[in-house]
Amino acid sequence: MRSRDQAEAAAPASGARKRLAIITTVWKYLSHAQHMGDRFLVGYPFEGTWRKPPIDVVSLYVDQKPDDDQSEERARSFGFKVYPTIGEALRCGGDKLAVDAVLIIGEHGDYPRNEKGQILYPRYEFFRQAVDVFEADGRAVPIFNDKHLSYSFQKAKTMVELSRKLGFPLLAGSSLPVTWRRPSVDLPLGAVVEDALMVGVGGSDAMDFHALEAMQCVLERRKGGETGVKQVQMIEGDAVWRAADEGRWSRKLLEAALSRSDSLQGLTVEDGRTQNLAVGDEIKRIARKPAAYFLSYADGAKATLLMLNGVLNDYNLAVKVQGRPDILSTQFLLPTPPNVAYSANLMNHASRMFETGRAAYPVDRTMLVCGILESCLDSRMNGQSPLDTPHLAVRYEPPRESLFARR
Repeated sequence: MRSRDQAEAAAPASGARKRLAIITTVWKYLSHAQHMGDRFLVGYPFEGTWRKPPIDVVSLYVDQKPDDDQSEERARSFGFKVYPTIGEALRCGGDKLAVDAVLIIGEHGDYPRNEKGQILYPRYEFFRQAVDVFEADGRAVPIFNDKHLSYSFQKAKTMVELSRKLGFPLLAGSSLPVTWRRPSVDLPLGAVVEDALMVGVGGSDAMDFHALEAMQCVLERRKGGETGVKQVQMIEGDAVWRAADEGRWSRKLLEAALSRSDSLQGLTVEDGRTQNLAVGDEIKRIARKPAAYFLSYADGAKATLLMLNGVLNDYNLAVKVQGRPDILSTQFLLPTPPNVAYSANLMNHASRMFETGRAAYPVDRTMLVCGILESCLDSRMNGQSPLDTPHLAVRYEPPRESLFARR
């Protein structure tokens, strides 16, 4: 890093509008870059008003440009430039860092998968190139990284360590922790969790990450704060139902979670009848390749994620809290495309960090979830056996205020 005088000389003038560089895999219709980048170009709805952040998009790097690319059109329409490298985008074609914030979006595009089924999006590589600029130019700025930090826990951990070494705020993760909830409830801070069950839908290493992080943003509020996960296991197929019969996950919690859903399938969509899918065999008939992710936390808490494609189309959580007679349950609301209003809530947190230099919640949450998911996939690869996870002894304190959308 350069000297303090050099760093101050490179900093923007006080009170100036913030300058944002966007680094992304692709920018096309309904891509994450379109949903998120457009929020900074035209604004977004927030708590009954239209908010246009005091931030200007001044540069863009796009890794791939498919036939339906929107990046060049957006650049022409809004007066910024698309640069051929990340370094040039952060320096706006000059010889020193020329932006006040970086938005990294590594989602969508044509990238290979590894043997675990993870898409090898270059999020870490994008981040590393940005940090190389910070180190060379003597100034570091806030970074928001969409969704996973990386498919690799070690890479995710390195990203967090680099942000702390260089002293810049880093925020990352899914939209689900900050979207609306139905009902608008959260785990009381300091509560004791006896058991928890999340129900989600979608493919692995994409939608299961969303579901795991949504569950984690609630469970991290339990007594003692987060102390990490000591063991995981992932099972699939008929083994999921046998695990219920063995008491490994609770049908009572499944009943509570599914009772929050408004997208149940099966007989409801076939002939209109109501049904309790938590009991009987109907759920076995309609579930396609069910999967269960078992988490054993270091403090003794336990949780299960059920991915139940064909059963529902939303995300719902149920938690048994010590001393509470009823089960705490809620749906993480995801309004439909093309507006996907929940991304506005996520980008509002990104914008506030860019404006203030402070992250509203710890990036350790996303780092831990990266490790949980990678380890669950390792368990599946290893014959669906339990896997000890001493490397996931991640400790952090959750924000005292629940930060999901309410209005």
